[in-house]
Amino acid sequence: MANTAAVHIEKPSKWDGGSSPYKVEYGKLMMWFFLLSDSFTFGALLIAYGTTRFATIGWPDANKAFDEFPGLHMPAPLLFVSLMTFILILSSVTMVLAVQAGKEMNKKDVVRYLIFTIIGGLMFLSCQAWEWTHLFHEGAWWGRNPFPNADGTVSTSNFTNFFFTITGFHGFHVFSGVVINTIMLIMTLRNKFEQKGHYLMIEKAGLYWHFVDLVWVFVFTCFYLV
Repeated sequence: MANTAAVHIEKPSKWDGGSSPYKVEYGKLMMWFFLLSDSFTFGALLIAYGTTRFATIGWPDANKAFDEFPGLHMPAPLLFVSLMTFILILSSVTMVLAVQAGKEMNKKDVVRYLIFTIIGGLMFLSCQAWEWTHLFHEGAWWGRNPFPNADGTVSTSNFTNFFFTITGFHGFHVFSGVVINTIMLIMTLRNKFEQKGHYLMIEKAGLYWHFVDLVWVFVFTCFYLV
């Protein structure tokens, strides 16, 4: 009787390195890694700010430093920055709607909500430009602080140094997000995502935009409220 060769049947591997076990798309995973690294930078800046502030005897009162509103001839503490915050949060809502429209392969709504998001970002940057210009005319800049401490004593320039550095760094991120969303809008209008059969790039851009909005919540709290 002829010898029968043993047949070895190998069990299929659950993951052979070709696809993620968690089914996370590569580009989205890399975006999360980038946002994680960026959060360390913002975290370091805010921790340095908090450490310096609470190690300092006196600090300017935000209600007096940020009490101007365009067109109003009376003190309006934090009203202008509240408007800025509302605009940015509203743009985050329109970004969510753009991502959802992309999942539904609804090009028309993707275009519409991306335009709204871009407009919101430009409005926020315009508001920040006005605020910086106003503070500059008040005498505030890196190395210069015209605002006294809340107790009336002379304040150091730490307040303005941290303010312009951190809000400027955040503003650069908002500007980058506007550029990214503009590129996404152009690609959508040129049917690039329709040809690919998905709108994953819109979702990645949305992750970045939401991160920028979330960081502003911490910046707003640290500088304007606390």
